[in-house]
Amino acid sequence: MKPLERTVLKINQQDARETIFALASAPGRAGIAIMRLSGPASKAALQALTQKPPPPARRAVLRTLFDDADDKLDSALVFCFDAPASFSGEDMAELHLHGSTAVVEAVSLSLFALGLEQAAPGEFTRRAFQNGKMDLTEAEGLADLIDAQSKGQRKQALAQMQGGLRDVYENWRSQIIDALAFVEGEIDFPDEDDIPDALALRAGPGLDKLAQQLRTALAGSGRGERVRHGVQIAIIGAPNVGKSSIINHLAGRDVAIVSPEAGTTRDIIEVQIELAGQVVRVCDTAGLRQTDNAVEAEGVRRANLRADEADLKLLVIDGSQVEDIAAHKTLLSRLQDGDLVIYNKSDLPEFRTDLNVSRETFCVSAITGEGFDDLITHLEKTIQGRFGAGEQAGLTRARHKTCVEQALRAIENACRSIGVAPELAGADLRLALHSLKELAGETDIEAVLDRVFSSFCIGK
Repeated sequence: MKPLERTVLKINQQDARETIFALASAPGRAGIAIMRLSGPASKAALQALTQKPPPPARRAVLRTLFDDADDKLDSALVFCFDAPASFSGEDMAELHLHGSTAVVEAVSLSLFALGLEQAAPGEFTRRAFQNGKMDLTEAEGLADLIDAQSKGQRKQALAQMQGGLRDVYENWRSQIIDALAFVEGEIDFPDEDDIPDALALRAGPGLDKLAQQLRTALAGSGRGERVRHGVQIAIIGAPNVGKSSIINHLAGRDVAIVSPEAGTTRDIIEVQIELAGQVVRVCDTAGLRQTDNAVEAEGVRRANLRADEADLKLLVIDGSQVEDIAAHKTLLSRLQDGDLVIYNKSDLPEFRTDLNVSRETFCVSAITGEGFDDLITHLEKTIQGRFGAGEQAGLTRARHKTCVEQALRAIENACRSIGVAPELAGADLRLALHSLKELAGETDIEAVLDRVFSSFCIGK
């Protein structure tokens, strides 16, 4: 019997089925490909591939890999990680292979032959969560970090992955437990001499303060979501005012067709750029006007819809043709606080800016580039001020917002009933804790009793 076959027989098949593997690096031709294994058969599988005992934990060792026919597969750097001191909390192994598709495929087939399972998307992180290596918000931060395309996205995701949001909700959780300790103390021990009267009412000021903290977090939730998905800027205006030329200048390349013929842009043209460390999606829209052309009319409808959804609108006006004041006023009425007016074609002798515009305005020339430095500087300041990362990790997903909204409603209900029905207030506070449990994945209701006993010397 071959050495490899003797090793294979020692692998418990139940352990093998509970052990997963997957390529942890990007697929395709590369210098290195990293194959990750996690589960109870990780070390046995590594021993089967190398025909040698696994190396000590966290020590890199160069080993030759073999298939079940004793043919060499590759020369790889291998690692072992002992549970629970690993990413997933289980026994793990890593194979740093030469990054050809042939090597990766051959090693994968050998792992399948040993009985291991192909990992599902996100399964390593899911096991880490299930084994207490991270909470749900940290796992989401890890996913965001992998997807990060800008400095702002990287910083926000890293803060969340390192427990920034966990620290925030743990502080909220502690305040709820403090309040619940007062309420439960009045309900469960009303006859104790050392329990003050109207004890539950003492929780009121703390709950009012906590409710305001939750409102503040919800008010800033749009910031975190915009950092994740990208800030949306819509360039709007009448036909032929230079919208396409402006988006080309902002993008630094030709992304939109520029033509003296009105109505050239009929569909949404979007380009992704980076400003102030944030992903910004700038879209060029169809010229806003009444038209009998069915295709152009659909473009105008889409332009209006995108403008309504945008975080920031840039209204472009042809500075050489400002006579149609009524038309400009209609477009100006679409703007909101923070939106900008851009007078284009400042290189022409007939250029004017004498419209009464109560908005931040910029004069540019899409032909010469004049004025764009000031415009971009202002956009960066605006984006940084409105969407830059705050001092604390915020709510970055709709799920986070929903959980905090549920907790806030429960706390507000508790505030209203705490003086007349402490039992109802207690139920609402436990509901608030449950909402934070949904946010984090876990909460310990026994901590409430621990706080009650330690605070009021009950059971002496």
